[in-house]
Amino acid sequence: MEVISRHPRQLSIVTTCTLLVLILSLVFALFSRGPTRAAGEELTQISSDPYTNNSSFHKTEVEPDTFAFGNTVVSTFQVSRFYDGGAANIGWATSTNAGETWTHGFLPGITVFAGGPYNRASDPSVAYDARHKAWIISYLAIVTGGHPVGPIHTDLLASRSPDGLHWSTPVIISLGGPSTFYDKNWSVCDDWTSSPFYGHCYTEWDNAGANNLVLMSTSKDGGKTWGPPKTNANHASVIGGQPVVQPNGNVVVPIIQFKQHFTIAILASFRSTDGGASWSSTVKIADFITFFEPSFIRNPDLPSAEVDASGRVYVAWYDCRFEPGCNANDIVISTSTDGLSWTAPKRVPIDPIGSGIDHFTPGIGVDRSTSSDNAHIGLTYYYYPNPNCSTNTCILDVGFISSTNGGDSWSASEQLAGPMKLTWLALTTQGYMYGDYISTSIVPGDDDATPVFMVAQQPTGGPRCSLQDGVICHEAAYTTPEDLLQMVGGSNTAGNASAAQSSSQKVHVTQTGF
Repeated sequence: MEVISRHPRQLSIVTTCTLLVLILSLVFALFSRGPTRAAGEELTQISSDPYTNNSSFHKTEVEPDTFAFGNTVVSTFQVSRFYDGGAANIGWATSTNAGETWTHGFLPGITVFAGGPYNRASDPSVAYDARHKAWIISYLAIVTGGHPVGPIHTDLLASRSPDGLHWSTPVIISLGGPSTFYDKNWSVCDDWTSSPFYGHCYTEWDNAGANNLVLMSTSKDGGKTWGPPKTNANHASVIGGQPVVQPNGNVVVPIIQFKQHFTIAILASFRSTDGGASWSSTVKIADFITFFEPSFIRNPDLPSAEVDASGRVYVAWYDCRFEPGCNANDIVISTSTDGLSWTAPKRVPIDPIGSGIDHFTPGIGVDRSTSSDNAHIGLTYYYYPNPNCSTNTCILDVGFISSTNGGDSWSASEQLAGPMKLTWLALTTQGYMYGDYISTSIVPGDDDATPVFMVAQQPTGGPRCSLQDGVICHEAAYTTPEDLLQMVGGSNTAGNASAAQSSSQKVHVTQTGF
């Protein structure tokens, strides 16, 4: 376990010149100190990039997912990000005591950097199969080629573990072919003993080589083997689905659906009621109405989904419909009890309407031992205090907010990390990257949340993260110390009304290129 600490500076003021020097020192300290929470508590660094190849950004980690079962929390993420897609390997970090301490490592046998045949890996997602006592991390395995060298082929694989600490070499979920280009996989398992499909695991992904066709595969043996890919009833073009399983065994998949030749994207869902034997047509959840930041930030509006003990499904994304002139994004939530009918988007009151603060990339966590009007929700997100900043001036922060009544009211928001300069992050073809998604998990019955998010510090040897000789980036996976991020909820409902659908639409979703 690594802990990043902050050491306060001891200052004395003697002359006006000294005062000027100290002011400049404080400005420097604001952007160079280790990441800390606003209240002063230290963050916990749970992993670090160990690789040294000269073709990807070091040291960088991006795009975390998490899952909690019992007292075990497993996180997974990309390690050593490439500019044009994927990473040198997939990392993991596991706590077996509800987030008090962490052990970390890297999956074996995937890429050439870890004894495997593939050039890169991407898009990790973690699940737990309670029936078969197996942790599962699914991911894309990437083959590169061409001139210049870049991704040309992807397979979908998984690694398994009995304890979250010892991981197998890859098993196949689906092998791609000449017309395939797999993207954005997500896995979940049916851990409800009340379900007729207890022990089924499901992975969703899309084939960008076939108009982003949605695909699903089912495992019935703890992820050792997977069934053939199946599409849904209306052959939807999609990206970024996050399947969840209800206690009755129904699988609900909130997802982005592309329409009208990719000129329109909506938030939609589809489901299976027969253990993955078939998948329904999509139904609409909401339109996307999104503020576009002028900076070069990679933050596609992918949904984050969870389910509570009653089977209520929660899906969060970012949206500007509540803000005057659509001049910034809020985090909004819609819920459903059946995956067919969804509530109108409801604003999470992180900041007052009209504050100008721009919120994006939510990672929602729900305590699966709570339900409905007593459901405990933790929500982590990134934000810009000034959304109209330029790439070189943008300041990026991480925040958190909680509810203990199913989202009817919320706590005050907390700053978890920042300020970070945007240019400290790994650069990709689609912008500076912390991850197309982040994640929050709650150990069932615990009183605090465990988010995992990426925090960057000023690179060594240069002002921005780059591939230049001598430059070392500092972007890594962090969480909050156990018991510090309490699920306190609160009475904040200001601006927390539902909004009617708008007839205008701005689409902020593209093919993410891993």
